[in-house]
Amino acid sequence: MHTYAVDVEWSAPGGTSGYRAYSREHTLTSDAAAPITASADPHFLGDGALWNPEQLLVAAAADCHMLSYLALCALRGIVVLAYADGAMGTMAETPGGGGRFTSIVLRPTVTVAPGSDVELALALHHEAGEQCYIAASLALPVTHEATIVTGEP
Repeated sequence: MHTYAVDVEWSAPGGTSGYRAYSREHTLTSDAAAPITASADPHFLGDGALWNPEQLLVAAAADCHMLSYLALCALRGIVVLAYADGAMGTMAETPGGGGRFTSIVLRPTVTVAPGSDVELALALHHEAGEQCYIAASLALPVTHEATIVTGEP
């Protein structure tokens, strides 16, 4: 079993004296990682220049998929030269102020070395999706629309 500890710290002068009166800015830290300054989504009165929890969820899914995919490629003889993903998460608000993510779509463009098995490189995205811990933990579909190209990145 693995555990992952993250600390969230927030404070503001005057506290939560009113819904529109307090800052949503906070800091996320972990034992070995650089701190991340985050906020709420601007729609929820946050700072659009900072990461928000919704972006972090999509980033975690995209990052986990990429790392799983790269490992599988290395083990199966596919030489990946570059990987770029334009991941997109969709969230629907529910009555009463809540909401939930309805999907995350990963759109990786993968550049492989000439002579690589392009069909295998594409197929390994499915296997990576099954091996990604984050995707397996979410109660929403995480799909991929991968593009494989050969040559220099």
